[in-house]
Amino acid sequence: MAEKETIKEYSNEDITVVWKPKTCTHSKNCWKGLLQVFNPQNRPWVNMDGASTNRIKKQIAACPSGALSYRSNKEDDQEEVYMETKVEAMENGPLIVYGTLNITNSDGTKEKRNKTTAFCRCGASNNKPYCDGAHIEAGFKG
Repeated sequence: MAEKETIKEYSNEDITVVWKPKTCTHSKNCWKGLLQVFNPQNRPWVNMDGASTNRIKKQIAACPSGALSYRSNKEDDQEEVYMETKVEAMENGPLIVYGTLNITNSDGTKEKRNKTTAFCRCGASNNKPYCDGAHIEAGFKG
């Protein structure tokens, strides 16, 4: 039986930030770019009062793995982000795919990924086909 994915949510009046720890590649973009909101030293590590909603959205857009996303808390807000599909091989790291993806896993399960997805290139990930940051310890070059 497949293990249920852990998903954490943090809200303010405008949006709910969704964090999927298993998807995170630990690039540190979130907290290096907005430590007032994303601080791994704090519990909870996301402080929704640390910056404006627009600033939080901007920082979430910089997440290379797609582990961070958000949704509007306002019923009349139909904001959606449409992205052209783009693929980028990170030096010594994962294959980053930007856009909405419909993925069929090796076990036949299906899932939808939005915005950014990091795929493992080194083979060391414990979360294949996704990158979990293991390429750093493995010393992957490519």
